[in-house]
Amino acid sequence: MTSTVPAPADTKGARRRARFHSLEVTAVRPLTDDSIEVTFAIPEALSENYRYAPGQYIAVRTALDGEHVRRSYSICQAPVPGELKVAIKRDLGGLFSSWAIENLRPGMALDVMSPEGLFTSRLETTTGTHFVGIAAGSGITPMMALIESALKASPENQFSLIYSNRTAMDTMFIDELADLKDKYTARLALHHLLTRERRSSDLLSGRLDSARLRAILDALIRPSDVDEWFICGPFDLVQLCRDTLAELGVDASTIRYELFTTGRPERPAGQSGRPIDASETREVHTISFRLDGTTATVTSPVRSNESILNAALRVRGDVPFACAGGVCGTCRAVLREGTVEMAENYVLEPEELERGYVLTCQSVPTSKKVMVDYDT
Repeated sequence: MTSTVPAPADTKGARRRARFHSLEVTAVRPLTDDSIEVTFAIPEALSENYRYAPGQYIAVRTALDGEHVRRSYSICQAPVPGELKVAIKRDLGGLFSSWAIENLRPGMALDVMSPEGLFTSRLETTTGTHFVGIAAGSGITPMMALIESALKASPENQFSLIYSNRTAMDTMFIDELADLKDKYTARLALHHLLTRERRSSDLLSGRLDSARLRAILDALIRPSDVDEWFICGPFDLVQLCRDTLAELGVDASTIRYELFTTGRPERPAGQSGRPIDASETREVHTISFRLDGTTATVTSPVRSNESILNAALRVRGDVPFACAGGVCGTCRAVLREGTVEMAENYVLEPEELERGYVLTCQSVPTSKKVMVDYDT
């Protein structure tokens, strides 16, 4: 997951390196047949580590089938002292999500990364602001925290939500959204769109394509009255919404978006990086990286096409990452020496690229020596 609108200045300035701590699960609540809400207790001693802004995410880590796996999940409630909640939806073939839904129980513990992410706003300072969220499926998860926080922040704020699902039974947080609507009747507008179930309104029945989004905005939400947009879901939906809003003249600086990954990163494997055969090779990249004030060096065969993150994990297991897909930005570092080729980038802004930031999970060296700095 990632947002690609620059974060508020105070959020960026407060950015700290993500770290894992063991947290106890205190509640597991079914949301739909294929999703659960999980509550973690935050000990007082770790309260600062898990202070978060609405819209941010955590990563969870555990050992399954002899392999360490980690997955990222958005926090689904406005900040509450002493706890945080995430929603987990079963992915097709998803190793962790299937295990969690079938086996996770109160009293168990998981390694939980401190909150990260830029899919947020200075909600506590807003007043008289109209927010619009567009979500599909589990993309509702960060919206729950954003909606509640925005409406709590000022009695003048409004929030409109366009939420697409296959059927009503598939809709996560449907009761919680109804409760929020009862609480903020005049300031929260809910527009449930169902793709495989007929609604009384033709406008809200069917797939959310560009034509339907335009029709919804024309009939229900006037873009000129919107101050900030939040879009969360799979890549195709996010791109469609961004393109449509751009065609309607919406300023890109007012749009924040987050992509939901599949939860099935192909690299790096587990926590140690995918295996690399370094035998009988003379051509290598020398990769150095600075982390927590110390520098480590590892060589990587040129023919392996190995990412910096994968190489770093082979010599140090606490190198930061969450999605390994160029989506979340947890693995970002500043390139101090050498050159790299970055395969994907859904998170770094142009000004960050100019300052030398790279996503190490997506960066393969193109020079003999490379040095990156995670501490910047």
